Amino acid sequence: MSQHPSDTVFQQWHDNQALVEQMIPMIGSLYRHNNVVTTLYGRSQFNRSVIRILKDHRFVRKVEGTELSVEDTFPLVKAMTELNLGPAHVDIGKLGVAFKKQGGGDAVAFLRKELAEIVDAHDPDAGNGEPKDVVLYGFGRIGRILARVLVEKAGGGNLLRLRAIVVRGRGDIAKDLEKRASLLRRDSVHGPFDGTISVDAEARTITANGNVIQVIYADAPTEIDYTDYGIDNAVVVDNTGIWRDEAGLGQHLQCKGVAKALLTAPGKGDIKNIVYGINHDDLNDDDRIISAASCTTNAIVPVLKVLNDEFGVEHGHVETVHSYTNDQNLIDNYHKGDRRGRSAPLNMVLTETGAAKAVAKALPEFDGKLTGNAIRVPTPNVSMAILNLRLEKETDAETLNDFLRGMSLNSPYQKQIDFVDSPEVVSTDFVGNRHAGIVDAKATIANGQNAVLYVWYDNEFGYSCQVIRLLQHMSNVSFLKLPRAKV
Repeated sequence: MSQHPSDTVFQQWHDNQALVEQMIPMIGSLYRHNNVVTTLYGRSQFNRSVIRILKDHRFVRKVEGTELSVEDTFPLVKAMTELNLGPAHVDIGKLGVAFKKQGGGDAVAFLRKELAEIVDAHDPDAGNGEPKDVVLYGFGRIGRILARVLVEKAGGGNLLRLRAIVVRGRGDIAKDLEKRASLLRRDSVHGPFDGTISVDAEARTITANGNVIQVIYADAPTEIDYTDYGIDNAVVVDNTGIWRDEAGLGQHLQCKGVAKALLTAPGKGDIKNIVYGINHDDLNDDDRIISAASCTTNAIVPVLKVLNDEFGVEHGHVETVHSYTNDQNLIDNYHKGDRRGRSAPLNMVLTETGAAKAVAKALPEFDGKLTGNAIRVPTPNVSMAILNLRLEKETDAETLNDFLRGMSLNSPYQKQIDFVDSPEVVSTDFVGNRHAGIVDAKATIANGQNAVLYVWYDNEFGYSCQVIRLLQHMSNVSFLKLPRAKV
């Protein structure tokens, strides 16, 4: 009896699942023992489910126009475990496409050529440097996501160690700890924490996936001596937004055990506003107070940078359609800001944004070129920036999209710029996206020198990933990325 075509497809699906199940421990071993992070077109494959890895392989069809099966990548991952590789981020998706185009063959020989820089470079005694202590000052929306990402990345040569969080509170400590642990464990937007969390009320610690995090209660930075907790030379990530100038943030530097302070909001005065991937090389060892700029600035600056380099930008306007935030009111009530006192879940609220002016702090060539406004809308997460630009060179939507697609796949800005070309996507499809911004190709408008681009961004998770990248750079944690990006 002949097999029905649907049975063949179903069997192939099961066979691919079986291959991924074999790949997962190999990916874990490469991460744990070799400090090799495997990605697939920028999407990490470590600690991912079978279905997630299969979906990532399917994604390649959209970006490269060719199918990439687990059958193509499995021999490469297997070969990687045999080559005694040194630390690196290795994109098995790009390697898989190249391997497939050459007709397959000897996977070990192929990788010896493509990964020559790290073959036989593993030294278990060398390490990648000294671990860097990280303290989260504040534990709100951004603080908890930063904690999730730091815990996820612990090990594998990342070197960033989340040692403590600082919060206010002098009441029932045991109850307070349980509440904070619960907020880390469950999130209405980003879903459950991927792992286990426990609380030790006596020690005032939260343990997440084996990471012991000290909870420090304080009403001001100057009350804390971090060395009392074995923390030294730490970077304090201030995600409260209370202080944004050098005088306020300088309080952290007065504490024993603190080396630097990083603000997760736009800094004021002479504080450097850094968009990782764009102007992080402006930092030097003497910079002790640094701003990671805003979520919107991080979303639009990479796109504006590559557009200006390729087409030139004469001037433009940025309109931000932003999810409501914690500083707005659930129902109408007094608020010091204009319009923000009106009910956030019931209204679109027109407000101001400093993102347009902030662009010039990362890209001085945009000084005076951009205006901006913002509309807060009744969604809890994922925002959009609409870039209405006048270019120096004429172009069309297809050319513009082809260029941005290339930047998202094969450029140094791969972690900052993502690209989607689907007529069905909506904001919730981008919850958890780790890029600074995502270009929506179907919405692109270009006619001559006029262009309108729509850039989605997860204003919580995507931004937090940018903060982590900046933290790694500040802590001299860097990885070779292979295969090399094409500029």
